[in-house]
Amino acid sequence: MTNDKYYITEVDKDNTSIYCHHDLMGELLIPLHTHCKAQFLYVEGGIAYVKTQKNTYFLPARHYMWIPPAVEHSIHPNSEDVMMRNLYFPVEKNDLDFYDEEAIYPVNDLLLNLLLFTNRWKGNLKPDKRNYVIAKALKVLLPEVSGTNLSLSLPIAKDSRLIKITDYITNHLSDNITFSGLANQFGLSTRTLHRIFVKDMGMSFIQFFTISRMLKAVELLQNKEMQVSDVALAVGYNSLPTFSNTFYRILRQRPSEYANGRNILE
Repeated sequence: MTNDKYYITEVDKDNTSIYCHHDLMGELLIPLHTHCKAQFLYVEGGIAYVKTQKNTYFLPARHYMWIPPAVEHSIHPNSEDVMMRNLYFPVEKNDLDFYDEEAIYPVNDLLLNLLLFTNRWKGNLKPDKRNYVIAKALKVLLPEVSGTNLSLSLPIAKDSRLIKITDYITNHLSDNITFSGLANQFGLSTRTLHRIFVKDMGMSFIQFFTISRMLKAVELLQNKEMQVSDVALAVGYNSLPTFSNTFYRILRQRPSEYANGRNILE
């Protein structure tokens, strides 16, 4: 699939409009691209990975990602059945700093209800139309209702040693990996491993390991094929309360709440 065949070529044709596009993904890749408008991206029915130059973001159902203008990114859904809602907003002179940061936030009932209004919209929403006013209201509300930017991203390793190590961690999330054991396995001192983690990733090993586990847990909960206790074990937690508290710290909701959350696009 190439960009000239995809709707993203239409986003910036009218620089005064809010552009709206809702659809099943139908593809497993939206290739690397950029646009002059900011993007509000909401998904259901699966998970989307959004890759920028700095990070790989993990966008689960009932969350949205704000992508500022001119940020180069690609989108990788985990299924062709992922439903995607996009609103693209032109930049305005009085925009708050909130709109300058790429970030992921949970969607509350107010935003869900506003999204329902957009159900039948497609293409350019003109400033003199009612649907434009509703979409603009959604944007204006975001800084007020979005709460804390969730840590649902992982930096991309560049150091060749760290690429192998992070790949190993990702493939062994249920294992009891220790920092000293990991350093020994890959022939590094703990001091060296800590240094390259912080320098290359901007976070410690335990931060990377914990977030990786929670992102895998979100994926398993989204599939609705496992009990919360089984998901905890699958990502290396023998204690359900510890797993629940860690999940809450990162996603601001309990795993049971996430597993039972309602979709609006079904």
